[in-house]
Amino acid sequence: MAICDWPEGERPREKLLNLGAHALSDAELLAIFLRTGVTGKSAVDLARDLLTDFGGLRPLLESSADEFCAAHGLGPAKYVQLQAVLEMGQRHLAATLERESALESPAAVRTYLSSRLRHEPREVFACLFLDNRHRVIKFEPLFFGTIDAASVYPREVVRRALEHNAAAVILAHNHPSGVAEPSRADKQITDRLVQALALVDIRVLDHMVVGDAEVVSFAERGLI
Repeated sequence: MAICDWPEGERPREKLLNLGAHALSDAELLAIFLRTGVTGKSAVDLARDLLTDFGGLRPLLESSADEFCAAHGLGPAKYVQLQAVLEMGQRHLAATLERESALESPAAVRTYLSSRLRHEPREVFACLFLDNRHRVIKFEPLFFGTIDAASVYPREVVRRALEHNAAAVILAHNHPSGVAEPSRADKQITDRLVQALALVDIRVLDHMVVGDAEVVSFAERGLI
């Protein structure tokens, strides 16, 4: 049965309009993106099959162009559309942070950093440079390492902070292992950066470690 023949309350588009996007399952959201199914399958059936094949929504969203386009019912046009949707989501989060104080929007900061760093296959160290009202000036990845570690140079962090005329920074890096628990090395480099930035009157407000399912805040744990 085609989706247009379903009861109105079960059709993904109508369901979204009546109840909001949060009320839809992953398959229903993906079906709206796909728009059409393939021979013998509705868009929802196709979406369910794709989620099963990829192992969930996140692996599908983070798949490479080759992996994505190799799936039945997908192709380069859909891949381009998906990447555009993901980028719009990241820019929306960034715009929200630019309007609000990062200290007053910890959930938004977590979500934004997770969206930027969680999928990285190697360790990436980045900074959110903030103005004197703690609004985001710029997000900038600075150091890239192996899957185990990244070499972080305090002098470079200080230089970039001064170039952005930042009054404060939030440090961030990911753990490709998926475990967000801070390591001893994480704590050591945080202490070094706090000391280096203090010399030029720039505060380190937090250091967030991005894992697979959570983001750990140094500030919340009293480590900074």
